[in-house]
Amino acid sequence: MSQTDTTVGGVEAPPTRDRSRPYWTSRRRDQLAGYLFIAPQLLGSAVFVILPLILVVWYSLHEWNVLAGTFDFVGTENYAALAEDTNLGSVLRATGLFSVGLVVFNLGLALLLAVLLNQKLRGTILFRTLFFSPVVVSLVAWTIVWGFLLQDNGGVNGLLDTIGVDGPNWLRGEGTAMFSVVVVQVFKNVGLNMVLFLAALQGVPAELYEAAEVDGASRLRQFWRITVPLISPTILLTSIITVVGSLQVFAQIAVLTQGGPGTSTTVLVYYLYQQAFQFHHFGYGATLSIVLFGIVLALTVLQWQMRKRWVHHES
Repeated sequence: MSQTDTTVGGVEAPPTRDRSRPYWTSRRRDQLAGYLFIAPQLLGSAVFVILPLILVVWYSLHEWNVLAGTFDFVGTENYAALAEDTNLGSVLRATGLFSVGLVVFNLGLALLLAVLLNQKLRGTILFRTLFFSPVVVSLVAWTIVWGFLLQDNGGVNGLLDTIGVDGPNWLRGEGTAMFSVVVVQVFKNVGLNMVLFLAALQGVPAELYEAAEVDGASRLRQFWRITVPLISPTILLTSIITVVGSLQVFAQIAVLTQGGPGTSTTVLVYYLYQQAFQFHHFGYGATLSIVLFGIVLALTVLQWQMRKRWVHHES
């Protein structure tokens, strides 16, 4: 039956639907397929991201003692305890030092290696493999090996001793522990950023460099005027990944220094672990996790907003 208009008592009745038209049209089937494709991601985000965030906020309003079996509502007391925590300042300082050191050394070394390995020289494939191989090595195994190497009588000091240098106890000195942890993490993940930079460098048109050479531009000027602007989107990506990763470091601290000496290497994630799982202050640990989430979110948004000033093609 086609759609027709009828009148009853001078009042026009609504048109009737064409019942011969099937409900599952191609448009509805496409919509259903789209929803089914994104359903696993939406379900995973809801279960493993949104729900945990809601629970963390709920736990931060309580004092949960697993050993005593108590779960008492304390309101904002855990947040007020942040201002009274004498260790929080040194923890945030250590977190900042680790993040700045990791970002500067990781991105700088990765870009340098990418530029060197982007040259058409023999053996570059071998060196690319060597620098990337630590990325696929188990993080715990990598850290344990470096723990042995950095001991007072470990391999690093053994090499220094061959040239007459008495090396320190790298992981037990307040001036060397943080530096050692940063170096271990840089060598672990520098290969990933190196590969990303390599891919970006290979996408830069060679004609631009040829034109710059004709104009008399030096290699350094070409790097700053051509290379950096054109790979700036990749620099933004790697900086966001590296900053977020630096704020979530845990295994390296737990294996190498356990936060010592003192609190010199106690970063925020490790301090959160101590409060929640060693001292059983789960409510305060949840509060610290919200602080961590706020820091990560703020730095990510800041980097994303600043991209308009230095990322090529952004306005």
